[in-house]
Amino acid sequence: MSAKLVQGYEVVIGFETHAQLSTHSKIFSRAPTAFGAEPNTQACAVDLALPGTLPVMNLGAVERAIQLGLALGSHIAERSIFARKNYFYPDLPKGYQISQFEIPVVQGGEVSFLLGDEKKTVRLVRAHLEEDAGKSLHEDFIGQSGIDLNRAGTPLLEIVTEPDMRSSDEAVAYAKKLHEIVTWIGICDGNMQEGSFRCDANVSVRKPGAALGTRREIKNLNSFKFMQQAIDYEVRWQIEEIEDGREIQQATVLFNPDTGETRAMRTKEDAADYRYFPDPDLPPLVIGRDWVERVRSEMVELPWVMAARFVQDYGLPEYDAATLTQSMATADYFEATAKACGQPKLASNWIMGEVSRRQNSSEVAVAQLPVSSAILASLIGRIADGTISNNAAKQVFDTLWSEGGEVDAIIEAKGLRQMNDSSALEAIIDEVLAANAKNVEEFKAGNAKAFNALVGQAMKASKGKANPAQVNEMLKQKLA
Repeated sequence: MSAKLVQGYEVVIGFETHAQLSTHSKIFSRAPTAFGAEPNTQACAVDLALPGTLPVMNLGAVERAIQLGLALGSHIAERSIFARKNYFYPDLPKGYQISQFEIPVVQGGEVSFLLGDEKKTVRLVRAHLEEDAGKSLHEDFIGQSGIDLNRAGTPLLEIVTEPDMRSSDEAVAYAKKLHEIVTWIGICDGNMQEGSFRCDANVSVRKPGAALGTRREIKNLNSFKFMQQAIDYEVRWQIEEIEDGREIQQATVLFNPDTGETRAMRTKEDAADYRYFPDPDLPPLVIGRDWVERVRSEMVELPWVMAARFVQDYGLPEYDAATLTQSMATADYFEATAKACGQPKLASNWIMGEVSRRQNSSEVAVAQLPVSSAILASLIGRIADGTISNNAAKQVFDTLWSEGGEVDAIIEAKGLRQMNDSSALEAIIDEVLAANAKNVEEFKAGNAKAFNALVGQAMKASKGKANPAQVNEMLKQKLA
């Protein structure tokens, strides 16, 4: 859905994203966080809220929050407070969730991204640390429900935006960029299917210039495709409700991917309903400047910084640099290839072209590509030195991908070596000119297409092995 008005209404979207932090243990206990364990095998006494247990802050979770704040230009609070968020669900053993309310650890910041050719920026309100709840398991076939507390206490960073997005396209682009950032800096594995990166979209509509409308929160969107479908449906539903004279009620809704519809789950609570108060078992979290600077010094190069370096050091267009730095693995693959072959633009073209095409069709991660950066660099080197043409290189690449091998051996075995012998080419071109007198006359009369026809005839006569650039140059000299 574009940013234009929808049936005369402006769409307003804000996001709350729960990023599960990549620590090995929980935020306030030493219980493990590995996914997929048998129910209730990774919940310790602290997670179960047994009497006499006390929470202890996980240092790794705090450092991951600092990393995100540094990446997004946020303010890192020198002193932040943990609070108890009170609500009663079967999967919340304590009867409250430890979170942050008045003073979060990360404040402000922004996420910028491209939507087409237009740069967009979404402002962040905050990012706060909190613990996850457990999970209710509903066994419909036996009519019973169970509780799995493995997730209880898993460390989360909840990232909250201002209502700055104006379309589902913009919302998805924001979510993808945030996903790229948290996985790039390594604070979250980004696995949406396993719940490591969960997005809630707050959606409302209004007439242009009017006050913000009543929002409905679409919970737990676990794919970018469903995210777009859910927002688009919710926008249409809200407009229809308003046009029919009904008021929008604030609510939490779920998206059903089978029907493509959202449905209300419960009325949406406000902060007052949770009765927040400071957690008496946790002292204020104090983060000194020296701690922040140490974390900064240990962080990886950020994607937009790396992209700028690719433009500066390798002479890449900004589009290439932005595309190659969408993942750390792709960026590393490009840089290794470019350094090995000394042809950064050719390396970029191949990685964004043939490599990406085969990777997508094979659904293989960059780390498992059957063509290593060294082998790709060898192939690009053979294009650059004129040994093979681009078309021949694609044949070699296909063999490398499916069978492996060495570039030079495949070139020889398939007879793909390009003809660079000027005397042999001259003989072929003389024959072509003699046999195509009409095209020669048309070219001399100003018909540029006639020249292309002569090039085609020369390539055909050489069985595709002639160097196209050399053929062009020799023809120009002959026809001058």
